[in-house]
Amino acid sequence: MTTDFLIIGAGVAGLRAAIEAAEAGRVLVLTKDRLTESASEYAQGGVAVALSDDDEVRLHEQDTIQAGDGLCDPQAVRVLVEEGPAVTRQLIEWGTRFDRVAGDGARLAFTREGAHSRSRVLHAHGDSTGHEIARALFQKAQTLPDICFRSYATTIDLLLAEGEVCGASVWNAQERRVETITARAVLLATGGLGAVYSETTNPDVATGDGVAMAYRCGAEISDLEFVQFHPTALHVEGAPRFLLSEALRGEGAYLHNAAGERFMARYSPQGELAARDVVSRAIVAELKRTGAPHVFLDLTHLDASFVRRRFPRIYDTCLRYGVDMTREPVPTHPAAHYAMGGVKTDLYGRTTVEGLYAAGEVAATGVHGANRLASNSLLEGLVFGARVGRQLWERADAPLREPQAATAHPELPPGITNEEIRALAWSHAGIERNGRDLEDCVQRLEGIGLQPGPAPTRAGFELRNRILVVSLIARCALAREESRGGHFRRDYPEKRLEFQKHSCITKSHDVRFA
Repeated sequence: MTTDFLIIGAGVAGLRAAIEAAEAGRVLVLTKDRLTESASEYAQGGVAVALSDDDEVRLHEQDTIQAGDGLCDPQAVRVLVEEGPAVTRQLIEWGTRFDRVAGDGARLAFTREGAHSRSRVLHAHGDSTGHEIARALFQKAQTLPDICFRSYATTIDLLLAEGEVCGASVWNAQERRVETITARAVLLATGGLGAVYSETTNPDVATGDGVAMAYRCGAEISDLEFVQFHPTALHVEGAPRFLLSEALRGEGAYLHNAAGERFMARYSPQGELAARDVVSRAIVAELKRTGAPHVFLDLTHLDASFVRRRFPRIYDTCLRYGVDMTREPVPTHPAAHYAMGGVKTDLYGRTTVEGLYAAGEVAATGVHGANRLASNSLLEGLVFGARVGRQLWERADAPLREPQAATAHPELPPGITNEEIRALAWSHAGIERNGRDLEDCVQRLEGIGLQPGPAPTRAGFELRNRILVVSLIARCALAREESRGGHFRRDYPEKRLEFQKHSCITKSHDVRFA
């Protein structure tokens, strides 16, 4: 099977890129699950953009760089904040229904989230922003005849011809066979890697596939040690770790421990609105101090009708698991949420391997540095998705090459389960790390053997990718002997100037800093 442009993933970045790329050729978008199953679909808080009357692009830029803790790429941040307003207005033109000020349908409603100096976060249907943006983009993409979609198609590996990516091998779950798809260019828009951890707000599809495939084909991976752990996820037995949006605290919710004491003031002068890594570590410290299984997010002092109207999805989900957030505090615990690092790209989505591009959470553009500013992720997917979609035009006349070797049935790891890998990642490479645990993690993962599987399955391919991604996270975290942003080492609790650099790792070179 051939196409001009192969896009792996149908979240905000993949859809936005597909719309642009369709002007220059045929686009095939693959997803390993339902077309609508992506992290974008679950993004609640909103999209941060300097569009309000009292905001400025310069202030958004400053807030982003400050949150990035010394590792943001200034050029990438400038691209994000300067191009953000135009792509957001375009979204509105395409039918995205952002919330408006009550009683004034002409004015967009903005809210403030942690570490923002202005109220600049747009939301839709209260707390379903990602769902609404993805809906509008998918609707737009469906009007373009040169975009085709295929669901339940798990990409196994990228294919190479003379050092260039020329396509991918894909597991067709319905027909239970491996297919080869050749393309002039391949875009990874596979999303994040949160589901390599046992505690995560991410959907099950977020298994780091894009990072693993890019690494195996020789691409450079950058800053993978920087994983953002969201401080507030629903912590009820039998319930998924459903995200309790930052916007809840932005609207006045506060945290207290099992004794009913508000504790954030002991850890940060910004209290509940401190950066996510600060709040997450504060909760971990509080849980160790008190011995409790979770802390509580309290909205009971807010108007109940406002809470239900502003956060309908969160309210309904909590209620489904026995918690009425307007009447009782919500049990909460940190969970893996977002990867700041990923496949290294330039400002146009080009990776270090010719013919391979990346956009969205899978990409390391340098926008987020060591710690992402709240609600910049949807904006990054939109801005850089559009940029890489246009950049794909440069490959419109590239030849379609036959791969040197197509994957038949790759060897899969025996004797270990996805659940065991996720537990290892959480315990050894989670919110708080140390050299001993990281070394143990790397050694245990390197000791896992590979052998031909009895039958290919999506779970088997995901296990293979999880093992590699957790190993890469641990190796990068072990090499970074400091604490910065989302990366915290108990044995190196301070920032160190010599590590104010990006980590880089490839299949042929171990971790280095540049």
